Amino acid sequence: MSVILILIITSIVVATVFLGAFFWAVKSGQYDDTYSASVRMLFDEKKKSKGNE
Repeated sequence: MSVILILIITSIVVATVFLGAFFWAVKSGQYDDTYSASVRMLFDEKKKSKGNE
């Protein structure tokens, strides 16, 4: 029974660390994409055709 308790506590600690790292990454701008928005207008979009048009 004590092994299960240790595993539960360890998993909660690990999950909290990963959640904190995720919030830190979002807050520090790790997921901001500043490049693709500026070059998106330079590329042509492929138009989907219906049938043999």
